[in-house]
Amino acid sequence: MRKIRLGMIGGGEGAFIGAVHRHAAALDGQYELVCGAFSRDEGNNQRTADSLSIVPDRAYASWETMLETEAAKSEEERMQVVVIVTPNHLHVPISKAAIKHGFHVFCEKPAGANFAEVNELADILRASDRLYGLAHTYLGYPMVWQAKHMVEQGHIGTVRKIFVEYPQGWLSAPEEADNKQASWRTDPAQAGGSGCMGDIGTHAFSMAEFVTGHTVSHLCAQMNTVVEDRRLDDDGAAFLKTTEGATGVLIASQVCAGEENGLKIRVYGDKGGLEWQQMEPNSLIYRPVGAPYQVLRAGLGQPGLCEEAVSRCRIPGGHPEGYLEAMANLYTSFANAVRQGDKHTADGVPGIVYGQRGMAFIETMVASGASDTKWLPVPGEQQ
Repeated sequence: MRKIRLGMIGGGEGAFIGAVHRHAAALDGQYELVCGAFSRDEGNNQRTADSLSIVPDRAYASWETMLETEAAKSEEERMQVVVIVTPNHLHVPISKAAIKHGFHVFCEKPAGANFAEVNELADILRASDRLYGLAHTYLGYPMVWQAKHMVEQGHIGTVRKIFVEYPQGWLSAPEEADNKQASWRTDPAQAGGSGCMGDIGTHAFSMAEFVTGHTVSHLCAQMNTVVEDRRLDDDGAAFLKTTEGATGVLIASQVCAGEENGLKIRVYGDKGGLEWQQMEPNSLIYRPVGAPYQVLRAGLGQPGLCEEAVSRCRIPGGHPEGYLEAMANLYTSFANAVRQGDKHTADGVPGIVYGQRGMAFIETMVASGASDTKWLPVPGEQQ
C-alpha cells in the first residue's frame, strides 16, 4: 500500500500543535507529508517546509493557493487529506473549501468559531463523499475506550453521576503580549466566543458524553474571566443533566496556578465507579460495590481489556504510551477509512457530530453564564 498523501495548513515554526500532528501522523507509517501552507509569514513558511523536506513548489504561500493547485494535480500526485491546525476562525472556511476541492479533512478542535457555521459545514460534508475527523486527541487513549466499554457492559450499573475536570495553569498571568498561543486563544476574532471552554472545556464535554454514552441535555454555567483585561473566559464550571437521567459537574480552568494538564473523569453508577486521568493514562480505576477496587492497566498482554482498548495499544504493559500515541490512533483509524472509501465519518474518530456538539456546548455555556435563567438546553443530538 502507498502511504496516504497529507497536506497541512498552519503548524509553522513556533506552533506547538502542528508538530504534534506531524509526529502522530508519522507514528504508524500510514502517511507522507507532501505539501503545506504552514504560515503566512514567508520566511516561517519556507523554513518549516525546508525542515520537513517539502519540495519548493509545494510549499504554498496561502491555503487558498494550496487547495487550488493540489486539486489540479493528477490523482496519483495530489494530496488526499488536509490537516487544519490554524486558529479556530479559519477551521470552517478551510474545511468547506477543502471538501469542495475533493479532499478529506482532519481538523483541530473546536470545529469552528460558532454553532451556525459548523452546522453549515455539516450540510456540505453530508452532501459530499469526503471524510471529516476532529482532533479530540484524548478519545484515542486505550483506557478511555476501556472505560466506555465497561459502562456499556454494565460493570458500574446505571450511570448516576459524572464528574469531569480539566485544570491548567498556563494562563494564570497575562501571557498575551509575549506568547503567540495565548494571544490568539484569548482573541475573540480568532478563537470565537469562548477562550477556556472552546480550548479545553470541549475536551471535558466530549469525554463525558463519550465514556458514558449519555447526552447532556441541559447545563447551568458560571463563566469567569479572572485575569484583568483578558477578553475571553479563562475559567468556568457547569452543572449537567443528561437525557438518560444522570447529573454531573464539569470544571475547566486555565488559571489554576501550578497545574499542568489535569483532564480527569469519574463516573458512578449504582454498582460501582470508574476513574481515569490524562496524566496517568495507562491506568483505569474500577471501584465495584462490595469488592476491593481494581486498577486496570494498558498494554499488549494485559488481562481484562476489551478489544477496542487492545487495538489501540502498541507495546507490552509497563511501557508507557501517551499523547502522541493517542492522536496516532485517530490518524490510523482515519487512514483505514480513507483506504476503505468510507464517507463522512471514520470509525473510531470523532466526526462532524462531535464538532456540532462541541459548539453547542460552548455557546450554551456562554449564554448560561451571561443569563439570569441559568438552566439552558444544549441543542443537538448525541455524539
